[in-house]
Amino acid sequence: MASRARVRAPELIGKGGWLNTGGNDLTLTDLRGRIVILDFWTFCCVNCLHVLDELRELEERHRDSVVIIGVHSPKFVHEADHQAVVDAVERYGVEHPVLDDPELATWKQYAVRAWPTLVVIDPEGYVVAQHAGEGHAHAIETLVEELIAEHGAKGTLRRGDGPYVPPEPVATDLRFPGKAVRLPGGTFLVSDTTRHQLVELAADGEEVLRRIGSGERGLGPDSFNEPQGLALLPDGTVAVADTVNHAVRVFDPANGTLETVAGTGKQWWQGSPTAGPAREVDLSSPWDLAWWQDRLWIAMAGVHQIWAYDPADGTVAVAAGTTNEGLVDGPAAEAWFAQPSGLAAAGDRLWIADSETSAVRWIERAADDAADGYVVRTAVGTGLFDFGHRDGAAEQALLQHPLGVTALPDGSVAVADTYNHALRRYDPASGEVTTLATDLREPSAAVLADDDIVVVESARHRLTRLRLPEEAVRVESVAHRTQRAATDIAPGTLRLDVVFQAPAGQKLDTRYGPSTRLLVSATPPELLADGAGAGTDLARDLVLADGVSEGVLHVSAMAASCDDAPDVEYPACHVHQQDWGVPVRITGDGTARLGLVLAGLDAE
Repeated sequence: MASRARVRAPELIGKGGWLNTGGNDLTLTDLRGRIVILDFWTFCCVNCLHVLDELRELEERHRDSVVIIGVHSPKFVHEADHQAVVDAVERYGVEHPVLDDPELATWKQYAVRAWPTLVVIDPEGYVVAQHAGEGHAHAIETLVEELIAEHGAKGTLRRGDGPYVPPEPVATDLRFPGKAVRLPGGTFLVSDTTRHQLVELAADGEEVLRRIGSGERGLGPDSFNEPQGLALLPDGTVAVADTVNHAVRVFDPANGTLETVAGTGKQWWQGSPTAGPAREVDLSSPWDLAWWQDRLWIAMAGVHQIWAYDPADGTVAVAAGTTNEGLVDGPAAEAWFAQPSGLAAAGDRLWIADSETSAVRWIERAADDAADGYVVRTAVGTGLFDFGHRDGAAEQALLQHPLGVTALPDGSVAVADTYNHALRRYDPASGEVTTLATDLREPSAAVLADDDIVVVESARHRLTRLRLPEEAVRVESVAHRTQRAATDIAPGTLRLDVVFQAPAGQKLDTRYGPSTRLLVSATPPELLADGAGAGTDLARDLVLADGVSEGVLHVSAMAASCDDAPDVEYPACHVHQQDWGVPVRITGDGTARLGLVLAGLDAE
C-alpha cells in the first residue's frame, strides 16, 4: 500500500451540537480505532443529497469499522437554525451522527471549499484523503478496504457498534410532504416524501383516504424513493417525480396502477445520453413536473436543467440548461439554472422556482417562433449568493431558496418561499413582489382550491388552507449573502490547480480522448482578463483584471477514471465531478495559487 501524507485531523467543533447520538457529544478520541468519513453537507444542496444516497451501501457494509459523521455546514441563513437541521436529518433518512456547525468552525479547520466534501480519517486519527463533489463512493470503498487491511494487520483497527442512536419516531399522517395536486373529484394527492408514499386526502386536506406505496424505498410496482413533484395529466392520471429513483412514474387514481415512463433508475452523469427513448435515458433527481404545450416538463434539479417528456413518441430530452450551475438567461440551450425545484404552467409561460439562486424564472417561446425555440428569463433573483426577504420592485426583491410556484387566476404567481417560511407573490403586470402569508414552516408547494390556496407546509407535516388575501402582508426587509470567508489572492496571474488522484487500481482512460474537463467563469465577469472558458486540463493560469478587488471564481471540474485492467476490453469507469464557487479578495500579500481538491490530497 502506497505511503500517505500524515496530517493530523482537527477536532470536530459545532455550536449546534450533535444529532443521532442519543445526546452524547463525540470527539475524535472517542472514534480512535475506527475509519471516520466526514461528510460536509448542507440540506439545500442536491449534490449533498446524492452523496447521502451514494454512501448508504458503504455505511451498511462496513458499519462495524467505519463511522460516517455528517458535518452540517449551512449556506442559507435558515440552514443555521438547529431545528431545521433536526428536520433535515429525519427528512433525508440520515442514519449516522451529525454535527451541527452553524458557524462553519469545522469547515474552516478542514479548509473545505465546497458542498459536498468528504474527508477520510484513518484509525490513528490522520487525514488520508479528501473528495469534493459526487461520484466518489467506489474510490472511498476501495480506500476503506485498504485501511481495514492495513490497520487490521497493525492492530490499530477497533471493530464494534458505532455511536449512531436513531431518534424516536413521531406519529403524523404526513411526514415532510413535498408537493400536492388537486384531483378532479376535489381530493388532494400528496407526495409523502420521507415515507416514500403518495397519500390521498379528502377535500378538507386532513382526512386520509388511502396510501399508495409500500413505504419502503424501491422502484417496483408498489414503491417509491422520496417522491416529490406531481402533475395532473390530460387523461386523469398523475405523473410523479420519483426523485431518488431518478425516474418519472405515472399513477392512475382510478385503478391504483403505477408505471415507470421515464428513467432507468440510475443517476445521469456527464457523457450520458440527453435524449432518446424515455425508459433508456438516465435522469437526475427530478423534483417537479408540469404539463405544458403537450409535453410533461421536468425540473431536473440534479443537473440544473429542464427536461421534457413527450408521451406521443415516448421520448425524453433536455429542453433548457447546460448543467452549469448559476443564473444565466437567454436561449434555452445556453441558460444556466441552479436546482430548479418547482414548475407551474400558465398560458405561454412555464414558471420555475430556481431554488439555489433564490429566483423565479420562466421559459417561453422565442420571438421568432422557431421550432422548439425557447428562451429563459428571470423575474426575481440575481444569483447564487444573494438572498433574503425583501418586497417591492422585482429587480431588487429577495427570496430565500423557493421550492414551489403556483399560477394564480389573475396572471400572477404565488411562490413557496421555503426558507423564509412565507408565501410570496410576483405580479408580472406591475413587476412587484409582495408577501401573502408568513409563519408557514418550510412551505414547499401550493395548489389552488376554489377561492383558497392550499399550502404544503413540509416541516409542519400538513396542508394549510389560506384565503387568497386582498392585500399583501407587510414584513421587515432583510438581505443576506452566503457567508464564507474570502480567499486572499495576489494580483496578476493566479495558478488554478484542480487536484485529482485516481483511486487505487484505476487510471485516467484517454483511449477515446480527454477524460477530464474544466470550466471557469467569474462573478463579476470582469474579474478575469484571461482564463475563463472550457478546457480539458485540470490546471490553468488565470489572469486577474486590474480594477476589480473582489468577486467569485466559479470552477466546474470532471474526471473519469477506469479500472486499470489491460486484459479487460471494457473496464468499469467512474465519474467524479464538482462545482466550486470560491469567494476571492485581491490583496498584495495573497496567494498566487488556488488548489481545489477533486480527489486525493493537495501536496502544496
